[in-house]
Amino acid sequence: MKTNAALLPALLLASCGGPKALELPADPLDRAATCGIVAAAEARTASTDIKAPLPLEAQGRILHYALLAASEGGEFKSETANNVSQRMGQLQAKVTEGKWQDLGPACRSAYPIAAGGEAKLPEVRLDAQLACNELTDFVATALESQEATGYGNELSAYRHLASRLNDEIAPGLRRRAGSGREAQQKLRRQVLAEAAQLGSPVAVIGQCLKRFGE
Repeated sequence: MKTNAALLPALLLASCGGPKALELPADPLDRAATCGIVAAAEARTASTDIKAPLPLEAQGRILHYALLAASEGGEFKSETANNVSQRMGQLQAKVTEGKWQDLGPACRSAYPIAAGGEAKLPEVRLDAQLACNELTDFVATALESQEATGYGNELSAYRHLASRLNDEIAPGLRRRAGSGREAQQKLRRQVLAEAAQLGSPVAVIGQCLKRFGE
């Protein structure tokens, strides 16, 4: 399923921080967008080459905030993910010119699943296959939409895995949701929302490749 994931802007820092104190916004979209910006800032300042693409794992941590915000309520909403992406672009300067470093603990408290830890797949094979199928599509679509460079081999592997899993899960998907497209799409959105709680998307996909990759 095409998740129509948000086009996330490349976040290149103009500064390493500023004097203005910041607070995590109460608005859910702005909160997720702010934490995505902080994750990008942390990854960029840890990089030895500011012009180099961020590590794919870092991109996964940034994407995770849009995924989590879009998954509140138990069903992924692509419009929400798109809105978070837009707010990241709009809030970037304000956040990175302030004391963004101080927001790290607040983001980890607000989104504990995004703070790290081991990524784990569901034990039931079909559940894991569905989660892997949706996550690979979500991440690949997001990075392709922003025309990200430097991840060609990984994205090719993601697309290959998603395509193969899509064929394998078809019978199970029909058993669970019936043959109707609308019901199947709804189940897929629910699966993606659940998958958001498994860990950082790229880390989870790493487990998918180990379990289901060729």
